[in-house]
Amino acid sequence: MIDEKYRDAVPMLEKAVPLIEKTGVRIVDLKDRFARIVMPFEPNVNHIGIMYGGSLFILAEFSGGVIYYVSFDSARFYPIVKEVSIRYRRPATTDVTLEVSLKPGEVDAIQQAARKEGKKDWIMDLELKDVHGEVCSIVHGTWQLRRFPENTQ
Repeated sequence: MIDEKYRDAVPMLEKAVPLIEKTGVRIVDLKDRFARIVMPFEPNVNHIGIMYGGSLFILAEFSGGVIYYVSFDSARFYPIVKEVSIRYRRPATTDVTLEVSLKPGEVDAIQQAARKEGKKDWIMDLELKDVHGEVCSIVHGTWQLRRFPENTQ
């Protein structure tokens, strides 16, 4: 379910990067500090009939921007991705879902540090699951929240 206050944000997020939009990725659940995102099997099938590894990576990397939008003050901060590694555990032969969340205390601490120091890293460990709940890929990533230069307090 998409929280009413984020209804207009969903199409903007899904279309923010044209390459990501072409994958057909869908945000299906969005509320404060939580998102559920689905990468459809079609059109992301590779030459051997499984989901293309790059599409799985896109799903994981994209989640950092989505969780940023529903967690942090977008008027004061922006996100970048610093590092993402992915372990492909089993082939994905269905749509793949990722759930991402941050705790309120985590968000507050990250924003306070970024406000003071200009930037602050946050780490997420994510699981990408097929429609049967089987983990297809495990992701470890570091994103960074940065303060816009004009917002120094």
